[in-house]
Amino acid sequence: MTTTHTPPPPHRQRTIVRIHFHPTHQTDPLYEQLLGVLEGISPRVEALPADWSAYLDLSSALRYWDRDTDGIISLIRLRLLALYGVTSSAGAGPTRSIAAMAAALTPPGHVTIVHDTPYEIAAFLRPRHTSELPGIGPKTARTLARYGITTVGDIVDTPPATLQRILGATPARQAHALAHGTDTRPVVPAAPAKSLSTTHRFHHDELDTDQHDRTVLALAENLGTRLRTTGEITEALTLTVTYADRTQTTRTRTLPEATAHTPTLTTTTRDLLRTLGLQRARVRALALRAERLRPDDTAAHQLTLDDRDDKLHRLEAALDQARARYGNNIAGAASAYHQATRSILQGRD
Repeated sequence: MTTTHTPPPPHRQRTIVRIHFHPTHQTDPLYEQLLGVLEGISPRVEALPADWSAYLDLSSALRYWDRDTDGIISLIRLRLLALYGVTSSAGAGPTRSIAAMAAALTPPGHVTIVHDTPYEIAAFLRPRHTSELPGIGPKTARTLARYGITTVGDIVDTPPATLQRILGATPARQAHALAHGTDTRPVVPAAPAKSLSTTHRFHHDELDTDQHDRTVLALAENLGTRLRTTGEITEALTLTVTYADRTQTTRTRTLPEATAHTPTLTTTTRDLLRTLGLQRARVRALALRAERLRPDDTAAHQLTLDDRDDKLHRLEAALDQARARYGNNIAGAASAYHQATRSILQGRD
């Protein structure tokens, strides 16, 4: 009897692109149009509106378009510029994490491609700082640095058991896999959920944590005003920090109840900022995004015998009216509002 052995299926190379858009002005309709350009190249597009980027899986598109990775990315960038006047940057690699890391290192108007070979993957990953690895923020990077682990190559060379003692089981396994270039997460096509965002870019890399705090409070207040103007409420907030080296950390928190109420938004935003541990971090930009928006007439507000919340709403409405009449830059309005808010919360009228 002849025994036949079925050969293993050939390795299917993946090519994933993380593309960043750099428009002069950011609007939700423009973002959707830019996504349309990507969808004209490959149907596998995953929107990332928080930082004006997207993932694109080119694994099947390469054969369809009969071009290599660099050729398709050049085509995409040309269409974005010709149709909408938007410059872009992109990073490409065999996994989501490598594509994201390559994109973070790439300035506007340029492309970084890491090909799917063990040598190129290792050559790209090993010299990178640990904070550039997805999932490792400044606080975790400082913890690793105390043990002499400062690069992705150091993570590769550290025994898994030692890494687990430092980080814990799950984070250690994730860091170990990503450091070796292993990331099986697919690009999941999905339309961007309805959201609203606001961004502040510092004139210089900002180290002052008080300035970080003041900035996120201003972003939360801006979002609250815009939500109330459009008659919407948000179910969650996402805070994105961009560092001096263009790497990013993102935190999301679901609100106790959907709202457009500024005190709730500012409290949640401040809590998100504190979880990031930005002491000694050089911050280039802060972005706040209101996620999962819906009409404000669907709100279910918890009843309370305390009238402080009603007073805050009345104060908020008065400030909104002042802004609508005199503009967003009315002198002293924001500081007066926060002083009045503290007085109400402390039980003073």
